[in-house]
Amino acid sequence: MNFKCMIMMEKLKQNVSNYQLYVDKTYIQYEQDKYSVYQNYLYKRALYGLESLSEKELATICSKKKQRINNVYKRAQTVLNIVKQKLTIKYSNNIFQRLFPNAEITKAMLEYKEVDSKYKNTLTFKDLKMSKDDIIRIFIAEGVLPKNFLSLKNAPNSLPSLRNESKA
Repeated sequence: MNFKCMIMMEKLKQNVSNYQLYVDKTYIQYEQDKYSVYQNYLYKRALYGLESLSEKELATICSKKKQRINNVYKRAQTVLNIVKQKLTIKYSNNIFQRLFPNAEITKAMLEYKEVDSKYKNTLTFKDLKMSKDDIIRIFIAEGVLPKNFLSLKNAPNSLPSLRNESKA
């Protein structure tokens, strides 16, 4: 019996060492989204404003561009706050409707659908089950991101290209 136990232990050790030395896939594949570098740049700039830019980039852009970035950021935050409030109202109404279907307070809550622009909804996107795709769709619909955002792959040239040929 002792001999059988030793053989089983040896097989187990061999299996463990084979598992640890398995080299077929030793690399890690990180999650990548379907958006280009430029699309992610625009998305982050709208979502985080000037904080999304590096110190070097902040030092090189003019004050008018900083103001435009700040205006887009403020608009994006206002839009997101309203959407988050609407989702919160929807979820809370659903809960009250399921738990207290015949209560007067439920009827009153279901009738009230207004959002308060001065109230800041602090729930996270994860809490509200909002994905990056959802946020981008909202930004495009509300004009925070351009309508052609999904087709943008590279940054457009800021200056027109010059011809190297000289006219003879």
